[in-house]
Amino acid sequence: MRLLKSKYTIITIIIFSGLAVFAFLLLGPPQLLAKSESPTFCASCHVMEEQHSAWSHAGAHRRIRCVDCHLPNSNTLLHYVWKSIDGMKDVLSFHSGMVPERITLSGHGAKVVQSNCIRCHAETVSQMDTTRQCWGCHRQLRHRLTGTVATR
Repeated sequence: MRLLKSKYTIITIIIFSGLAVFAFLLLGPPQLLAKSESPTFCASCHVMEEQHSAWSHAGAHRRIRCVDCHLPNSNTLLHYVWKSIDGMKDVLSFHSGMVPERITLSGHGAKVVQSNCIRCHAETVSQMDTTRQCWGCHRQLRHRLTGTVATR
């Protein structure tokens, strides 16, 4: 029971911290919100160097921003709520020293990325089975494998 309470406390802190950061970005210095959605901003955290480098070599996808794939884009409010939550998780893990050796996509993140793939490529995938993850076949789009050709 004690573990359950601490889990909810941490979740509550993350949510309120995220909302505070969102309010600061929205009401803070001009253009701060726009700057925080740029790939350069995402790359400013040294643990994201590999992902940024891979993205910058990703062909057509290097013209889009990290948030275009990694945040919900079907609803503006949902976009900024998750931007706040994900941003606070990143800040907390970075400043607590609990950054994983290898950055991986969470279950929620995978659903968001899949949804954004389908949203952007709706016409192309309209006749396809979209229950499979797009990057299962398009392996070269994953940050760690950018530029490699999958043989299958």
